[in-house]
Amino acid sequence: MLFVADSAKQKITELMTAKSLDEDYFVRVSVTSGGCSGLSYSMDFDNSAQENDQIFEDNDIKVVTDLKSFLYLCNTTLEFTGGLDGKGFYFNNPNASRTCGCGESFAV
Repeated sequence: MLFVADSAKQKITELMTAKSLDEDYFVRVSVTSGGCSGLSYSMDFDNSAQENDQIFEDNDIKVVTDLKSFLYLCNTTLEFTGGLDGKGFYFNNPNASRTCGCGESFAV
């Protein structure tokens, strides 16, 4: 399962409204090779599910990921923080053994 914190739900809803995205759109998250810790997160809006996608809905937000990425993201919570020292969107990933200082990459 992938989870969506209230803070992330609020920001996702704001962004979808600002971009005039309808209910066919969802949040696509994935993991790619790269970053200073070896793996990086990717997140975007999409409206086209693929054959092996894993589809979750939490806190009224639909989140989709490919099967390979799900192996790294299982039980991860998508969160958002703003403010002067805010990170923006970030992943609270219990599978990560270490993360880089910027929080954009991780290792398992």
